[in-house]
Amino acid sequence: MNVHLSDVPTDLTREEAQAALAALRLWAANASKEDLSSMDPAVARLIGEADQPQMSNLYPQDFVVDEAYKASLPDLQNGPAALIRGAKRAIQHVGISNFRLPLRYHTRDNGDLTLETSVTGTVSLEADKKGINMSRIMRSFYGHAEKTFSFEVIEAALDDYKTDLESFDARIQMRFSFPVKIESLRSGLSGYQYYDLALELVERDGVRNKIMHLDYLYSSTCPCSLELSEHARRARGQLATPHSQRSVARISVDVRKGDCLWFEDLIDMCRRAVPTETQVMVKREDEQAFAELNAANPIFVEDAARLFAEQLTADARIGDYRVIASHQESLHSHDAVSILTEGETFKADSLDPKLFNTLFHVG
Repeated sequence: MNVHLSDVPTDLTREEAQAALAALRLWAANASKEDLSSMDPAVARLIGEADQPQMSNLYPQDFVVDEAYKASLPDLQNGPAALIRGAKRAIQHVGISNFRLPLRYHTRDNGDLTLETSVTGTVSLEADKKGINMSRIMRSFYGHAEKTFSFEVIEAALDDYKTDLESFDARIQMRFSFPVKIESLRSGLSGYQYYDLALELVERDGVRNKIMHLDYLYSSTCPCSLELSEHARRARGQLATPHSQRSVARISVDVRKGDCLWFEDLIDMCRRAVPTETQVMVKREDEQAFAELNAANPIFVEDAARLFAEQLTADARIGDYRVIASHQESLHSHDAVSILTEGETFKADSLDPKLFNTLFHVG
């Protein structure tokens, strides 16, 4: 079908155009496949629109969803196994990460605190299931959002979404920044130190583990550098300073049943192990005190891991644990790192290639 635009009048009215379109569609209803396939695509689209309902592009402000309409909505995630793409394998973790909401926590020293919390919730997925409804995890969690959170409340939330999603394993992790007021070393000033904390509840094969994670920031003075600096002073009268650097330890502990392990308790253990925690409010007398404190506590990264382990081992509320330490060197262009684990919970032959990158804190 050929269209000669030069023969088409340009002053057609709307009624004449609609009549022409009706004639075209009438012709198309009886045309051969060969004629239809040779049509100009723009004309073919006009014919095809005859079979389509007229769509509205206005948002339906007054539309109300009733139960019957909701029941009619497609749900591909809960579709048959025939819809599965790829290998029909069980998935250990599937869910949502980093949905945020304000949650209230018990503290040891300051009553309850409301903190912005990033939540990751996952469940296992059997090999013959297509997927899960991700929003159910959020809805289950919001059902408990007004409570003051503890491991018991997290367990209740996990029970809810495990039931909703018909899963055999489930996990919740909650990350937040926990403020603690810290006094300076000598000036009497005080300021807030913020600790990256996470609570994690893991259920696997019917067994639940309650895990607490803490990032602890400290200064590490190299013992070797300290000795070499002192040698230069004694042997040659040469002024020299040892190198020290901001360092991070990520402490993960499996919390046993029994007495509560407070956030502040775990922080205190870290301070006892390595007292050179980075400072908040500092005047000259505090800076001098910090230099003296570092000189009194020089540590290699191996020392740090063992000092933290000593404190964790001594506390009956802690079962398995893991210490990851990173000394972000001021001498070298690389970091010094160590990992020490106790028990089966945190054992791993392979490491996340970016693990130590996540221990970098910008303050």
